[in-house]
Amino acid sequence: MQLTKQQARRFLLTHQGLCPPFPYKGKAGILAYIRRVGCIQFDPLNIAGHNPDLVLQSRVEDYRPALLQELLYEDRALLDGFDKVMSIYPVEDWPYFERWRESARRKDGRSAENVDAVAHKVMEAIAERGPLSSRELELNELVDWYWAPTRLSRAVLEKLYFRGELIVHHRIHTRKYYDFAHRWLPAELLHTPDPNQTEQAYQDWHVSRRVGSVGLVWNRAGEVWLGIDGVKSPQRNAALERLVEQGKLDQVEVEGIKEPFYCRIQDKPELEAALAADETCPVVRFIAPLDNLIWDRRMLKALFNFDYTWEVYVPAAKRRYGYYVLPVLSGDRFVARCEPVLDRKRKVLVIKNWWWEDDVDSDSLQAAVFQAVERFAQVLGAKGIEGEELIAHD
Repeated sequence: MQLTKQQARRFLLTHQGLCPPFPYKGKAGILAYIRRVGCIQFDPLNIAGHNPDLVLQSRVEDYRPALLQELLYEDRALLDGFDKVMSIYPVEDWPYFERWRESARRKDGRSAENVDAVAHKVMEAIAERGPLSSRELELNELVDWYWAPTRLSRAVLEKLYFRGELIVHHRIHTRKYYDFAHRWLPAELLHTPDPNQTEQAYQDWHVSRRVGSVGLVWNRAGEVWLGIDGVKSPQRNAALERLVEQGKLDQVEVEGIKEPFYCRIQDKPELEAALAADETCPVVRFIAPLDNLIWDRRMLKALFNFDYTWEVYVPAAKRRYGYYVLPVLSGDRFVARCEPVLDRKRKVLVIKNWWWEDDVDSDSLQAAVFQAVERFAQVLGAKGIEGEELIAHD
């Protein structure tokens, strides 16, 4: 199959629920979207909403952060877990990550002697006191850990979490409280064997899952493939070839791009419908910096002609734009960049900066942009908006 870039964009946006009519509503819509894409990425920064909230607000018409919290920590329909780094995925996917947990059980890891020496005490404390965070455990010794030196209490809890003995029971802001997995997940689920009986089957499953996480993916190394254990370029190439032979993926060519693209066969009806659709309506949405749609920034540039860097890790003097900048999507084009900040004390959404892209007719988009800003403010619980005048200046 051969696509123009515009057709490829339209399919991606349709797959991601970013084309009207928007299909996702309420808690059922949140769950349906995450099941479709497998996972969404978590990040602790909260400048104007956490990344999962930013992903979902752009797709779920009546989204509120409280709905996601209910699905995670009351309904237990979703889990905090590692997929593409720290993510949120459907609870029914638990068995598929048994290889990841088993690997954590086999490996000693960093500071293993320190961690293992007190693990039983932590388990006893949770058994007696219920869900605990690292703050409630008096294990203040600093130990070497994966991300950086950290308190022993955090290292122990994370090690037990990696092994699958604990899950995240709830969060207070970014602080995680852990409890035993068996207290909250059904025994039937916990004892379901890994559906992938071989390493090759696992690699095929996870590569296919990542294709579905985006919708249309090219065969180049990048963020899309991050976190798939044992899969580098040779294994990815082999998995993609097998999946095409098995009729699970279809290879797609996109005009002007030499690398082949792939989509899941199950998504082909959606692709065909997207190709037959009229021009996309210029509804404006703010896109999360770690949104599934833009995981691969090189592919984003190739298909959308939009060059985006998340500059939170760039020194201030070297930033082109700002610390926490969101792409602004209208129809099938990224038309602007916005730097929002939520003033929580005053409950005001502040538009700190706004940059229109070149060759954008900003006058024709003013009404749609202001409507999007108001909707974004409502999602964040803001009672007022400041800085809208920046949008009107080209």
